[in-house]
Amino acid sequence: MRFAAWAATLLLAATGAAAQDTPGDFDFYVLSLSWSPSYCETAHRPDPEQCEGAARGFVVHGLWPQYERGYPDYCVDTPRLPRSILATVADLMPAGLAQYQWQKHGTCSGLRPERYFDLLRRAYEAIDIPDIYEPLTMDAETSPAAIEQGFIAANPGLSERGIAVTCSRDGAIEVRICLTQRLGFRRCTEVDSGACRARTITLPGME
Repeated sequence: MRFAAWAATLLLAATGAAAQDTPGDFDFYVLSLSWSPSYCETAHRPDPEQCEGAARGFVVHGLWPQYERGYPDYCVDTPRLPRSILATVADLMPAGLAQYQWQKHGTCSGLRPERYFDLLRRAYEAIDIPDIYEPLTMDAETSPAAIEQGFIAANPGLSERGIAVTCSRDGAIEVRICLTQRLGFRRCTEVDSGACRARTITLPGME
């Protein structure tokens, strides 16, 4: 009996492991928007495509398939994408980032690259970025809560439990919005719990 129970436990563990990182098998998406001036000021080797030339505000960091707990990544070993596909989102994110996001997250969506990046664009266009950030010409001291409330006010249906503003020690700032697979707003406990705890943060202005 003990051996049977042990074997059943191993079978369940193996089945659970197999269910992870399977393309198309996930619960929801996170649309991550990165404040580009923060990245360009703090990154060790900032991407010149993103940081040189015309200033950008929020850029798409990624559209990430998520589980209620954790997330899949690198679901399929895939070759580099042709430039023609990467060019379709060049106004939203630099080509190098788009390639990386496809390999790490996009392959877990269960979609072809063309459909994944089309969905990424539709997700971005479904979000109304508050007017204060378009453009933000001067440095602004604010708080994660204030940024969240700005997005909530601009996007009816978005709740405090469906968005998280994150910050890292190196100064990177992101807004993460949880979306259903049909791109509707939804709650996401784990993502929300990872929100920035700082009382104040500084958004560098777009120069």
